[in-house]
Amino acid sequence: MKKFLTILLSVSLLVSCTDDFTDIDPIGALSDASLQNATGVDLLLTGAYSVLDGVRNGFAADWHITGDNWWLDVISDDAHKGSTDGDQPDLLALELFNWETTNPYVDGKWLALFAGVNRANGVLDLINKSDNPDEFAVQAAQARFLRGHFNFEIQVMWVNVPFISTQNFSDNEFNQPNSGPIWSEIEADFTAAMSNLPASRGGSYSEPGRPIKSTAQAYLGKAQLHQGKWSTALSNLDAVINSGQYALNSDYFANFRTDGENGSEHIFAIQFASDAGQSFQGNMGGTLNWPIGPMTGGMCCGFYQPTQDLANAFQTGADGLPLLDTWSTTDITNDYYVETSEAFTPHTGPLDPRIDYTIGRRGIDFNGFGAFTGKENIRASFTDVSGPYANKKSMYTAGDDGNRGTGGWGQQRSGINFHIIRYADVLLMAAEAAIESGNLEKGRGYVNQVRERAKNSPRADSSPNYVIDTYNSAWSDASTARKAVRHERRIELGMEGKRLFDIRRWGNTVSTLNAFIANEGRTITPFSDRAFSVQSKHSALPIPLNAIDQSAGALSQNPGH
Repeated sequence: MKKFLTILLSVSLLVSCTDDFTDIDPIGALSDASLQNATGVDLLLTGAYSVLDGVRNGFAADWHITGDNWWLDVISDDAHKGSTDGDQPDLLALELFNWETTNPYVDGKWLALFAGVNRANGVLDLINKSDNPDEFAVQAAQARFLRGHFNFEIQVMWVNVPFISTQNFSDNEFNQPNSGPIWSEIEADFTAAMSNLPASRGGSYSEPGRPIKSTAQAYLGKAQLHQGKWSTALSNLDAVINSGQYALNSDYFANFRTDGENGSEHIFAIQFASDAGQSFQGNMGGTLNWPIGPMTGGMCCGFYQPTQDLANAFQTGADGLPLLDTWSTTDITNDYYVETSEAFTPHTGPLDPRIDYTIGRRGIDFNGFGAFTGKENIRASFTDVSGPYANKKSMYTAGDDGNRGTGGWGQQRSGINFHIIRYADVLLMAAEAAIESGNLEKGRGYVNQVRERAKNSPRADSSPNYVIDTYNSAWSDASTARKAVRHERRIELGMEGKRLFDIRRWGNTVSTLNAFIANEGRTITPFSDRAFSVQSKHSALPIPLNAIDQSAGALSQNPGH
């Protein structure tokens, strides 16, 4: 099937092939007819699932195209690039808000997501050309769900984007204009998926990586939330909550261990797996994001370090509630500029316990490997844009790492699943939609479910001063409620690749990130000294110059880039 091979071999995704090329069948190509059966359709569908992690051989570095969006956190206030400044300078440029249209991270991510769109279109095109398309209704629903997912990510990253339809795909018309948002097409895909996906998993449809009806409904609600369609978003998110299919894990950190995968909180996740070899089914895009040092066996490469700003957000008052108005005015105690050989006392003030399942900080247990020993596990020097912290959510726990393999140069490839949507996210999206719809009490109830779980989860360490409680008094106004739910999203979902898209949809990109740059400078002066001022253009990534050049004039650049 020449069109599928064109995708699989990854010819530039927005370029029409020449007539001469498309008139010649590739050697060994499969015809449409040979694939128009259950086995063939599922083969192509598996190919579409396979690029959820973004990885395709020969196209960009794995970390450029990662499916867990870790480097999108680096251009928010949640994470620094980490490592030394000279390692991955293109990502450092993004972190410092010096964005160029030729940046390989931006270019690689664009290619990876459109590869997903076109693989989903390849499935739909094959089904449409079969003798009995209705026979493949469930497979078509999965393909539309996947196309909705890939287009959702394209939309929230680039804002003004093209939509490549099944007809465009069939006609090789990939040069489509980016005339504006494609929310209506995204909603249509998730709505269609809801109509034909099974209501639950079981029998021949039991694999946890495949979506069911409520998965599509959760994603539909998420898409509507991003558009400010509060009432319809709330209706869909409430339906997921009331379906009885999901519940919060009793242990918060179970969401980030291999033994807790696909549990009650799982809605949709990239299904990673590791082995004793090179773990090609592991998280290849996150391979740089492991602490370096003696504690965990000298992994690689010290990237994706939480910010001081994120650490500060976990401060609480004596009542166990977040410091919604003052959390950013003081810094929790840290060991920046302190060598491992020097004495250090961790922060003694009250903290939300989720900090120590999110951030590796000195003196506190690091995923069962013992108390984090600080600088010797941080690759960067004190003059690099980095900080004193390590990420924890994508890192193995001690005893959970026996089957981990290494890549060709010793890098780790985590087998821990990445949550694209988990139930706590749905609760907090529903809380936000309820608050914006005027139902503050419903919103408070959903937020309190998330906080109650955090309050009752096992503790990462026995020594910190953990103080957490629920909101036991009604919120006085929508402004207070709004601050509470937005803050809760940050501390519940920190270091999960979602922060940038939240502040963008709230319209707070410029104010939030410029305040972050100033506040971070209290601790990490190399960052604030070098970062550019955030401007309105940073509310959307630049369209890659390669894509514009290859589009025959169809694509135009985002404003300001």
